Formats: sequence, structure tokens, C-alpha cells
Amino acid sequence: MTQSNDSVRSTTRRDFLKTATATAAGLAFAAGCNAPRVQTRPKARAFVAPPPPEQKLRIAFIGTGGIGGFHLARTKDLGIVCPCFCDVDTHRQKPAADLYPKARRYQDYRKMFDKEHKNFDAVMIGIPDHQHYPATMIAMQLGKHVYTQKPLTHTVWEARQLTEQHLRYNVATQMGNQGHAGEGWRLVYEWINSGSLGDITEVHTWTDRPIWPQGMQRPKEQDPVPPNLNWDVWLGPAPERPYVKKAYHPFNWRGWWDFGCGALGDMACHLMDGLFWALDPGYPTAVEPFAATPITEEAFPKASVIKWEFPRRGRRKAFCAYWYDGNLMPTTPAALEFSRHLPRGGGNLFVGTKATLMVAGSYGNSPRIIPEAKMKEIGKPPKMLERSPGHVKEWVMAARGEKPIDYPKSNFSYAGPMSETILLGNVALRVGRRIEWDGENMNITNIPEANQFLSKEYRDGWKF
Repeated sequence: MTQSNDSVRSTTRRDFLKTATATAAGLAFAAGCNAPRVQTRPKARAFVAPPPPEQKLRIAFIGTGGIGGFHLARTKDLGIVCPCFCDVDTHRQKPAADLYPKARRYQDYRKMFDKEHKNFDAVMIGIPDHQHYPATMIAMQLGKHVYTQKPLTHTVWEARQLTEQHLRYNVATQMGNQGHAGEGWRLVYEWINSGSLGDITEVHTWTDRPIWPQGMQRPKEQDPVPPNLNWDVWLGPAPERPYVKKAYHPFNWRGWWDFGCGALGDMACHLMDGLFWALDPGYPTAVEPFAATPITEEAFPKASVIKWEFPRRGRRKAFCAYWYDGNLMPTTPAALEFSRHLPRGGGNLFVGTKATLMVAGSYGNSPRIIPEAKMKEIGKPPKMLERSPGHVKEWVMAARGEKPIDYPKSNFSYAGPMSETILLGNVALRVGRRIEWDGENMNITNIPEANQFLSKEYRDGWKF
């Protein structure tokens, strides 16, 4: 590098802030009801020839513990190199250090971007939900291909921003809902769109999550920050608070409003994927919390039931979607044989006017029409979708230029609107009543005060 680190940092941060300010000032949405307005994709990079074999895709990893270990494992055989990686906890850097011993190590991804941005082509982001948006936005503004874990963002506003902005930067994007690459959701799509189930009237989705604490108050005690953890960077854009051992890091952050998105945010991008793919619902007209255990100012409820109302769209008729967590489940449908039960860990019911489809598991696994006699009568659907080489591989292929930029099937044009709609469920939970949604203008019309929960305040140094 010919510039000093301070010079690079000053230049990139100034560019980030200019872009963020311009984006915020010019935020506007289309008058159509199908999807948010997006920038026109530049044509110059619709398809890029693959680099020579000796030029491997250079990936920087943000988060190397937990799901970051999954990122490392899924890319190590895809012909990539890792010049640098980042994790706020040096103890959790070991998987990356073992795999890439020569890679430079950081605890603050902002510093990694500042110092290393010329040395890598793409990033994989596997950090707590409240950090997804700033890390992803910085990456895109620097022209980096980006793979971000689910849920794509922490707030509804952030999801809309990534939906609108990612095409502007013309980079390959993918959200980490890996079931999207599987056979199961493709079969669901094909059964529904071939008309085998008739018109879908209801979709029921459930999970056994949370498997971490929820419904609690903020702890009053505090503990010394361990020397391996940069607590200030872990907090990132969230409000400052003391470190408490095992209360937040490394796993229990999901249950807190400031850091996570609860059971809904953790699992709905997996479990409701088939709904968004097959039914292409567009904006809901209303979201309603049907039931929930007590909600605190600090944490999500231990269990909840949420309803989305989706209007008619083209030939697809209006339908309702229901979410159940905390081991709550829908009523067993009459179509299911008496000897069988709904899968406990998680699943879906797509209720149609001709038949009902049951999906077991969190990733679209084992979809079956019920009862079994109906499954035998209808049979497998006609093949309508291309099969995937793998969720991570789709993204790597696009980032390398072997496929078009939009080749990854859970790119932000798809993942952004899905995350936005899912996260509206958390807004309804927080308000504690039915909210009516004007998606075109991104506005809760019946309770104006509820609009404050569409976004959040960012600490200084984290406004991108």
C-alpha cells in the first residue's frame, strides 16, 4: 500500500459518511405495490469472465466463531484464499487461524476494511444481528461481494436500505439461509406453482426456538471484560452497557432487543423461505401479534404467535401466514392421519383449496402432501426451477465472475424484502397490537408512534 493507514482510514470513512448521508436524504419509494424501488443495475458487470486460475477469490471473514466456523468450512474447498479475518473475541479466532495461519487478524472490522480493503474481493459476515447492516453496507460501498447471515438486518429500515442499495454497487450478494439451495423448497415452489394444491389460503410456520433466555430484565451486576474480548466493538452500534458474563456473548445475545431479533429473526428466514419464494407475497397489509408471553423493555417474549395478512397479487389470492415459537404449534389438520403428528422441532403447513402440504424441519426438508393417499394421487410436481450447486458455492461462483451477479438465489433483491416483512412481526410484538402497513411508503398507518421501532439509534462511529 502506498498510503498510510491513517490516510486510508480518513478517505474511506469520509466516503462512507457521504454515501450514508446522501442515501438518508434521498430516501423515496415507488408508488407500485409489488416491491421497493431499486436502482437500475449497471450493465457493465452483468457478467464477468472468471479470473485466471492462479487468481483465487480473496475472502475476508467477519466473525470466525459460531456460524463463522460454518463459513470457513463451506469455502475452504472452493478455491479461495483468506488474507485477513476479524472476530472481537481472540479466543474465537482459532478456527480461522488454524486454517489460514498467515492471514492478518483483527478485532474491529472497521479497521480491517480501512487497512485491508485492497487485499480482498469479498466478505462473509457471521456476527450478531445488530452488526449485520453496518458491516454489510461498508462492504458494498467498497465494492466487495458480500454474504451476510440471516436475518439480513436488525431492523425493518435496514432491510429496505439493503434492498434498494445493493444493486447500486453491482456486487454479488447472498443471505445465509442455506436451505434456499436445497431440494425441499424447490419442491414446495413447484407443487404450489403447478396448481397441485389449489389456492393457498393459510400458511402455518412453527419452531422450537428460542433455546436461549428471553422475557428477562437487564442484569444489574457487571463483570470484568475478559482480555480476549473487545467489548466496545462487540456492542458496536448498540447502546452502551456493562459486560456481564454469559448474558450476551457469545450466544445469548439473540434474546435482547438491542442485539438480536428473537426466535422469529433467528429461524423465520429459514422456515418461511418457502412461503416467500413460492407465493411471492409482496407487502403485507397488516401484522398482528395473536398471543405472547410477557414482553420486557429489554427482551423478546418466551413464546409468541404472529399473523401476517397478504392481499391478492395477480392471480394469487389473498392469504394469511401464522408464526408460532416457544414450542407453540398450530392445530393438527384434519388431513393428517390420526397416527401421525406435526414435527416438533419446526415445520410448515401450506393449506390449499385442493390439498395441504406439510414440511418437516427448518430448511424445507421432507415436504409431503397429506394425507399419504393424496400424496400418491398427486405425485411429484413438474420440475420448474434450476437446481443449485450449493448455497455458498452460488455466491462464490458469482463473485468470481463464473455466473451473473444475481445468480445467488437468496441475493438481497429477494432476501431484503423477506427480512423486512419478517421483522415487521417483531415490531408488532413490541407494540403489542395489530399494525396496518403501508409498504410503499414504509409507514405504520394506524399507530404512528409504532414507526419508531422500524429503525434505531446508532452510537457514534457506527453510522454508515
